[in-house]
Amino acid sequence: MNKKANVKREAYAKKQEEKGKKVVGWIFGGLIVLAVIYLIWTFSMMA
Repeated sequence: MNKKANVKREAYAKKQEEKGKKVVGWIFGGLIVLAVIYLIWTFSMMA
C-alpha cells in the first residue's frame, strides 16, 4: 500500500512540475511580447 501511494505521489509531483514549467514559459513569453510592443510604441513616439 505504501509503495502504491509513493508511486502516485511521484507521478503527481512530475505532472505538477510539467505544468509549472508550462506556466513559467507562458509568463516569460507574455513578457517578451509586451516588451516588443513597448519597443514599437516607444520608437513610434520618437518618430
